[in-house]
Amino acid sequence: MVSNSGKSWKLYNFCTIFTECFYNEDHRIFPHSEEFLENTPKSEHNLAIIVPFRDRFDELLEFVPHMTNFLKAQNVSHHIFVVNQRDSYRFNRAALINVGFLYTEKNFDYIAMHDVDLLPMNNDLKYSFPKNGPLHISSPKLHPKYHYEKYIGGILLVNMNHYKAVNGMSNQYWGWGLEDDEFYVRLKEAQLPIHRPEGIQTGPEDTFAHNHDKRRRRRDMEKCYNQKEVIGSETGKQG
Repeated sequence: MVSNSGKSWKLYNFCTIFTECFYNEDHRIFPHSEEFLENTPKSEHNLAIIVPFRDRFDELLEFVPHMTNFLKAQNVSHHIFVVNQRDSYRFNRAALINVGFLYTEKNFDYIAMHDVDLLPMNNDLKYSFPKNGPLHISSPKLHPKYHYEKYIGGILLVNMNHYKAVNGMSNQYWGWGLEDDEFYVRLKEAQLPIHRPEGIQTGPEDTFAHNHDKRRRRRDMEKCYNQKEVIGSETGKQG
């Protein structure tokens, strides 16, 4: 189970961050032990996997062991942070990611904005440090559902300096959708190139496992525009 004792969680005004999500051989999530830390790969850069989360515990039980094994095979030093929205308002994925960034920016070099229901299945998808610009792992050519060119959701790797340079994501999108499209605008205005995996031999059918929640979710369909002048990761507060 996810621990809520000691230093394994931290409360914000509308969410909880679970900071110690690892697993044993029975695939049960539990706080890390010294033995686990000794076996965790060490690399030049440290990755914070930020998982915006609410009511998806079955997916989380699959996500944590899968990603731990996947990144361990790549020798990527990483830590999984599950940012759980606690209130009853509509889901705010961007605000949860902003909170995760603020929590991890001092001790990590880059973040993976990672949906809990999207699991990489191709070992050629490298979670390496995105020095020259964001790396969109779940590119439109590979994602099982979204194929438009400006799509940057699902799994996006961004180094801390670049995320801070664009003032993070807008907290104004309540519901499912468009926060990634608005973040795309920020990256383009900052002239940050968006990189995508190359030479991948799999396609939309078999690059990822997509454990998508089939429940209908309301989407925010207002016009997408740049709100960085108003709000962003600088405050880490609700819009």
